[in-house]
Amino acid sequence: MCVTCGCGEGEVRIDGAAVQHDHVHEHVHADGTRHAHEHPHDHEHTHDAAPAHSHAPGVTPTRRVQIEQDILAKNKAYAQANRRLLSERGIFALNLVSSPGSGKTTLLCKTIELLKQQTVAVIEGDQQTSQDADRIRATGAQAIQINTGKGCHLDAHMVGHALAQLKLAEESLLMIENVGNLVCPAAFDLGEAHKVVILSVTEGEDKPIKYPDMFRAASLMLLNKTDLLPYLNYDVKAAIGYARRVNPEIKVIQVSATSGAGMDEWLDFLRAGVAQARAVRRH
Repeated sequence: MCVTCGCGEGEVRIDGAAVQHDHVHEHVHADGTRHAHEHPHDHEHTHDAAPAHSHAPGVTPTRRVQIEQDILAKNKAYAQANRRLLSERGIFALNLVSSPGSGKTTLLCKTIELLKQQTVAVIEGDQQTSQDADRIRATGAQAIQINTGKGCHLDAHMVGHALAQLKLAEESLLMIENVGNLVCPAAFDLGEAHKVVILSVTEGEDKPIKYPDMFRAASLMLLNKTDLLPYLNYDVKAAIGYARRVNPEIKVIQVSATSGAGMDEWLDFLRAGVAQARAVRRH
């Protein structure tokens, strides 16, 4: 996982402002001994920039597992707090995950356009730039950008900061567009109702069995860019079969933001989720 890939060493910024981020660092002393420094923060979201730390170039397998467990336990606690906040306000939240270039942002923009009267807010995750958040704002929807620096995924603490800054309408729809990556985001609950994995027809049909954790964690797979199928040698049946091999319960919708194919079914899924979140809140 991210213990060895350098994730977390960079500065996290939300709409350009640096935030101090909860993380676990492994430090190495001159005598070669190691220990983890934990930096817990609550959700007051009034942090200054995090101090720089030097990381060990490698850790033992046992220590790596322990650090990963610590990271995921902390993330789970933040995710539960996010989920409680969203539930209390009747907000239906989705975590959109995919490879880079799958068409997430284009699909989001089209979705917002078609939803019309439904209030939508978006949390955008990228290592750098605010280009995707700018595209979302151009639709009239509220959006906030999280730049993860070297980080390869969003986590629940980052999302908690963003939730504190967003003016979320009650009984609305929140779409979290994760960093383009089919590995680490699978392990991190953000407090969402569902993970939605987006696989485009310009990628390999075998992505689900190459990255099974992501497809196993998702409730829904959107097979995107289907308008390109006449120009590609792509086996739709095989792609869906691979997804259901790792997750027999996964729902699949074939969509195209360009042609509009499948968008009605996707919008029905969103409206049903919003209605369910609203009913739970009012119960």
